[in-house]
Amino acid sequence: MKKVFFGIGALFILFVAGLVVLMTVDFNRLNKDTYYVHITAEGEVEEYKVDSGEIFKMYWYELPAYNKNGEEKTLKFSAHKNLRQDAYLKLYVKKETEVSSFDEVKFHELPAKVQDQMK
Repeated sequence: MKKVFFGIGALFILFVAGLVVLMTVDFNRLNKDTYYVHITAEGEVEEYKVDSGEIFKMYWYELPAYNKNGEEKTLKFSAHKNLRQDAYLKLYVKKETEVSSFDEVKFHELPAKVQDQMK
């Protein structure tokens, strides 16, 4: 009987641990390359209409991006809003050019080699 309770308790703990992982881990950022960009211009607006008739806007950016070693690559990515001018972003990139997510960062949070490139 103790073995049954122990087994049920172990399964419950695994279930709770799995839920915690799913709620806290952002899989769009996990094991991705990081690049940094400086927003210097307005995004190109693309409007599209869904079946309900509602119109959505997507803002596209194509900018030079730098990895932590200061190596440059041009990346194209989108946002659901026009990004703030003079903002610095950390891009999460998979498959060489596919941006899966981004975060705004401060200039002093950029790696030193990236700061040198963006001055």
